Amino acid sequence: MLAGLLFAMHDADDRPAMLTATLPFGGVTLIEYQARLLIASGASQIVILVARLTPELLGAISRIGKRGVAVDTVRTAAEAAEKLHPLARVLMLADGLTTTAETLAALARDGGDALLVMPEDQAALGYERVGSGMVWAGVARLDPRRLAELAAMPRDYDVQSTLVRLASQAHAVHVLLPQEAIRGGHGVGHAAAALEARGRTVLAAMISGRSGWFERFVTAPLARTVIPLLVPRAVPATAVAAGAGVVGVLGLTLIAIAYPGSGLLLTVLGTLGLSLAATLADLRDEPAAERWLQRLAGGLPALAALFYGRQAAQAQADGAPEILAIGLVLLAVLGERALGHRPRRSWWGSAPAYLLLLWCGAIVSAPAVGLGLAAVYAAATLAAAIERLRRHP
Repeated sequence: MLAGLLFAMHDADDRPAMLTATLPFGGVTLIEYQARLLIASGASQIVILVARLTPELLGAISRIGKRGVAVDTVRTAAEAAEKLHPLARVLMLADGLTTTAETLAALARDGGDALLVMPEDQAALGYERVGSGMVWAGVARLDPRRLAELAAMPRDYDVQSTLVRLASQAHAVHVLLPQEAIRGGHGVGHAAAALEARGRTVLAAMISGRSGWFERFVTAPLARTVIPLLVPRAVPATAVAAGAGVVGVLGLTLIAIAYPGSGLLLTVLGTLGLSLAATLADLRDEPAAERWLQRLAGGLPALAALFYGRQAAQAQADGAPEILAIGLVLLAVLGERALGHRPRRSWWGSAPAYLLLLWCGAIVSAPAVGLGLAAVYAAATLAAAIERLRRHP
């Protein structure tokens, strides 16, 4: 069992009377983002050590609880020790920590006490020294006994720092922080301005991590530009989706009335907009909206392919384009099912990538060529996915 330990103790350096944990980060509060990372790592319980319960913190705690995990707020180490299961592995995140799921995964696995560390000469001021020229980088895996040991000490001890000391004295394993984690926005601090900058970096790392050449070279750069402009203005994901939907419907209409070049281009843009809306919903911790938007982002290209195949078949009095369109959609759907949520190779196809091939075919007035190339691409992706399933069931 994995349990998470979070802190909402420190006030922001440049926001008087506001806890660092409740500063905005990626469309939510920082502590909600931290909780989300813990839940993604497998935590089924989260204990939050609080200094005071502000309205912003109460709202954040309520939203965390809606994600299906047990959430407890405590004020002392003794209360935290009582709440945690005696056999649980405790994953502790520092107050003011920003990081990524990949960095957290290094300590989320089974094992004893472990500290994520980095060289002291690479760290800013304020990091906890743990010896051997290293400082604590904000993540620790703890034996629950460390909390029991701390509970027996005087209450004026700093809980976070003392737990790090106790783990270090228990010969905790040092896990070196990867350099790419620092470039991805990993850091500990209590300044709102610095947190906002790290938030943009973490957002870029999250989006760039999406696999597939279309997502990496088209969707990700666009999202890195647009989403940081939408998040501070609290633009809802549904508003972005509505705009993308209008563009997509207009594109389908143009395809149906024999303007395939313009129509397919608009459906590509509509698909991009739906993908951006899904990313925004993910950042805003709206899983239901994200799922529906992902489905729409896959469904719009399928409709465009079917409309295009039918329109081309009618224009040429030849049923081949329509048959190719149906085959393309079937292969693409089966490919997505086979790929699942596992990491993808960069060359593997996706719905917008197939749609881009159709648009290229429409530009040169060769619908059968575009549909045929997309179908072959989808078949190759499906074959590769099936082969991976055979090797790694």
